[in-house]
Amino acid sequence: MADNTNSAPVFSCAMPVRWGDMDAYGHVNNTLYFRYFEEARFQWMLKEGMPLKSDTHPVVVTIGCTFLRPLFYPEDLRIDLHIAEPGRSSFMIYYKVYTAAQPGAAAAEGYSKVVWVSSENGKSVPLPDAVRRWFDQ
Repeated sequence: MADNTNSAPVFSCAMPVRWGDMDAYGHVNNTLYFRYFEEARFQWMLKEGMPLKSDTHPVVVTIGCTFLRPLFYPEDLRIDLHIAEPGRSSFMIYYKVYTAAQPGAAAAEGYSKVVWVSSENGKSVPLPDAVRRWFDQ
């Protein structure tokens, strides 16, 4: 994964680790990181004015995570989002997960490729102008 997170994040949000996020080994299950990314991504897109019902919408086509250290309950997380690489119909989102206990050391780093598609046929469409403006800020 390329590190495209040298600039300030476009969005940060906080969320707690829930008791049910842990697995039998006593740490947050690896699948939950993707839920954390999802929640942060949609909080950011809603803040940016993206409607939930539209003729076009975003879909994640690729996602990944590097787990740098385990997370435990109770803990408060901060998820930072960085956007990069806008193309005709897609762009990348990079995520960094921090804990309140260690706010300067990432616990995980992730990425997702987001493609804009037609709600009618599911085929890719050019990024809307409003989305392109996210890269001008």
